[in-house]
Amino acid sequence: MVTTTSPIKAESRDLNFYYSNGHKALKGITMPLYEKRITALIGPSGCGKSTFLRCFNRMHDLYPGNSYDGQIVMHPDNTNILDKGVDPIEVRMRISMVFQKPNPFPKSIYENVAYGLRVRGERNKRVVDDKVEEALKGAALWDEVKNRLHDLAFNLSGGQQQRLCIARALATDPEIMLFDEPTSALDPIATANIEELMSELRNKLTILVVTHNMQQAARVSDYTAYMYLGELIEYDDTDRIFTNPSRKETEDYITGKFG
Repeated sequence: MVTTTSPIKAESRDLNFYYSNGHKALKGITMPLYEKRITALIGPSGCGKSTFLRCFNRMHDLYPGNSYDGQIVMHPDNTNILDKGVDPIEVRMRISMVFQKPNPFPKSIYENVAYGLRVRGERNKRVVDDKVEEALKGAALWDEVKNRLHDLAFNLSGGQQQRLCIARALATDPEIMLFDEPTSALDPIATANIEELMSELRNKLTILVVTHNMQQAARVSDYTAYMYLGELIEYDDTDRIFTNPSRKETEDYITGKFG
């Protein structure tokens, strides 16, 4: 049983998801995301982790024929972000995403971070300058790039590019950040930097992270959800999931007997 004093920031309610070919990838998932906490999604490849993650910022809307059934409710405003009347662009401002591989835009470091602000219509240079600096500091990158803001983002190392993508996501002041295997393409040092950064970001916002790395889930998350074949098998405090899971399927996966 989950123990927390943190309020719920968002929750899926009986969420189903269908790809355009009719495949039902998610089956009735009900799960909370607690405010200013990190929730990890674990499970074998193809179990629906990334599909579930991408429902939260309506990435699936970008491909015709995909459909949702159920709700994802944001608190405290009680908004169902899957409602047809809700603008997906606004959803992506509130819930930003960092992908598996660093994906900076073919622009300068500065313009990468400023991008979301410009999409929002911010034209005041001082405001943009301040937000770019704040976001780069929030991503622990400012000291490394402050004298080269107009260099191409592609000149950064892989780990720096991933932190730049985090800064880009932070610039619009999101309430939730989604991380889809954010360290799978990085070396151990860059991975440690991203994990440390995630722990610091937890003081400001809510995080949902997909990871194949069980040790990473155990290190960084407060709560862990084990998924299999589109279903939520078990959700609990991370410590309990890894030391005393209530479902045998979870134990088999964590101990390496399966998956």
